[in-house]
Amino acid sequence: MKSEYNGGLTREQFLFYEIRTVANLMEQGLDRDEIVEKICEENLFQFPTERMTKSIAKTCFQRIDALDSETLVYYLANASAEVAKQINLYAMMKYNRIVRDFMTTVIGEKFRTQEFEFSGKDLNIFFFQLQEQNDTVASWSDATIKKIKQVLKKCLVECGYLDSTKSTKLNMISIAPELEDAIRADNDLAALPAFNCFR
Repeated sequence: MKSEYNGGLTREQFLFYEIRTVANLMEQGLDRDEIVEKICEENLFQFPTERMTKSIAKTCFQRIDALDSETLVYYLANASAEVAKQINLYAMMKYNRIVRDFMTTVIGEKFRTQEFEFSGKDLNIFFFQLQEQNDTVASWSDATIKKIKQVLKKCLVECGYLDSTKSTKLNMISIAPELEDAIRADNDLAALPAFNCFR
């Protein structure tokens, strides 16, 4: 887990299609240079510039490296979208401290206390507390924080925690067994509440 906070989420987003594409090509045995070359040549990400494509491919590799699990990369490539999206969210939690803190301290706590109301206020309090505790986050502009809040909310929608970005109620979710097994094998038990898993 990276210990420092960074604002990379403003450009990285959820990237489910992109990370699944990269995982697929890895499963086919291509090395990283070959993967980037293929993505650029065939415009698999549908981005306007090669520079942007390479930057996002790099982010996908960093998330996959953070997972540090061949099994999870296999499922990222081959499991149902629902399962693979949870794995991508977990990869984001492993790679980005803000995602991890938000998912464990805000979302995990709501599941633990069975308080399913969710609103912009929860995000505001989370960032207010972070800014109080961390100089890096305190130095971010309002625009950066606003963008990161949007990305976090979209992650919740992508993974079924919220029905839409306007929803004010968290859905009950169930952790994918493939993900739970990998988290337990890695002894990363602190991540389980983010997926409504307390057993």
